[in-house]
Amino acid sequence: MALTATIYSLDTELSDVDRGTYVSLSVRLARQPSETLEFMVTRYLAYCLEYRQGIELTEGIAAGADPAILVRDLTGRVTAWIEVGLPDAARLHRGSKLAGQAAVYTHRNVAQVLAELSGRNIHRADEIPVYSFGRGFVESVASAVKRRTRVTLSVTERHLYMDIDGRAFSTLVEAHRIH
Repeated sequence: MALTATIYSLDTELSDVDRGTYVSLSVRLARQPSETLEFMVTRYLAYCLEYRQGIELTEGIAAGADPAILVRDLTGRVTAWIEVGLPDAARLHRGSKLAGQAAVYTHRNVAQVLAELSGRNIHRADEIPVYSFGRGFVESVASAVKRRTRVTLSVTERHLYMDIDGRAFSTLVEAHRIH
């Protein structure tokens, strides 16, 4: 019998001072059986940090050729391609060409991710930010996330502050470039 996805509901108060985004979100994430909690948390963080009109979560690891997150304009055209973890270079290339804007959010060793992507055929690779979080941050947040969780997430000068059911977490979101 096939395993099914586990649904996580994260009621989120998002205050992104850097982008002037202040919104209450009810984020529902389907965590696939093959998806780590750290990957799911990174997908959630990327969704919040990229939040704008037209943003949508895909099925994550089970999304096939799609990235973890897509942004579409009102006509349905893809305008942003957001990958999580250590994306395939060919898929990142296709997404960058298709959307014109791409980004990667990783919970993995960022030096390893950059080394894997560097020198590969990726459309406008030098314009694609690879975002990382402080050491141990994603793992700590993952240990606090329950299937129904209340989250307050604030961003100021790329410093991320989170409160998850009364537990506080913070980190700097660092941007790196593929060379």
